[in-house]
Amino acid sequence: MAPRVMTVSGPMPPDSLGFTLPHEHTGISLWHIANRWDYWELTPDDDIMIEELRDFRRRGGGTLVDLTLPGVGRDPDRLRRLAGASGVNIVMGTGWYRGAYYPGEALIDRRSVDDLAAEMVRELENGVGESGIRPGIIGEIGTDKPWVSALEERVHRAVARAAKQTGMAITTHGVQSDVGLAQLRIFTEEGVDPSRVVIGHADSYHNLDFYLEGLAAGANLQFDFLGHRFGVEEALEPRLVETIVELLERGFGDQILLSQDVCHNRQLKANGGFGYVYLQQHFLPTLRTAAVGEGEIRQMTIDNPARILAIP
Repeated sequence: MAPRVMTVSGPMPPDSLGFTLPHEHTGISLWHIANRWDYWELTPDDDIMIEELRDFRRRGGGTLVDLTLPGVGRDPDRLRRLAGASGVNIVMGTGWYRGAYYPGEALIDRRSVDDLAAEMVRELENGVGESGIRPGIIGEIGTDKPWVSALEERVHRAVARAAKQTGMAITTHGVQSDVGLAQLRIFTEEGVDPSRVVIGHADSYHNLDFYLEGLAAGANLQFDFLGHRFGVEEALEPRLVETIVELLERGFGDQILLSQDVCHNRQLKANGGFGYVYLQQHFLPTLRTAAVGEGEIRQMTIDNPARILAIP
């Protein structure tokens, strides 16, 4: 059987995805956990979101990967509605996000690794609940801290086993540290091919040694805070451009992905933000100015996401 990408609207051939944002949200709730500092919310408003997605489509966007998981607002039926109304292909994630956000009803501390893995496998094979809507990637799978907690390790091992059984790729969350390497080690200990792992939020820890270690291990590196304006991101972006150019010159173009991680109402165009088009309108023109060629841009925004999302 030919490889296919599982979207919320059904399977598609990988070469029909087009320009892809591999790490996004169309609604997510992060402020319902007591004593959290990251009170972020992307309120699920369909009318606003359809217009934002249509804007992405008008500027050449083809596919968006929504990594909102159970416990923070995953809604398969809504994703299918958004895809139908906007014309954007949407891929949904499966799994559990990170320790603070594990939903109580998942009973993660009481279940075996294999039982957790089996739930993700069932979703890919049969769809989520009664909806029949199937995920196309595992993630975002994260850690709360710069290390993997014992409970998070249980989820990571389950994720690895589900990935091996289904062929789905894994995409991760880890910020301001090199914890992505620890996550990768767990996956590879379980036998996952590192080329099926995406180390997410790499731009939140700007460190060339970290990048080179992950790339040399065979994993993919994702710069997905592009366009974020919540702290130092804007000031770091010129240095990040230089780093991406260096990684391309070193021959890692087929392991780099770019995205925007829209996860806050402030990021939407309706609220004065960049929406889902920061790459097209701002970041890719900057890369072109830095002498990054169209072939390399295509590789990072079309070919690499299609390879990651293709389920053998």
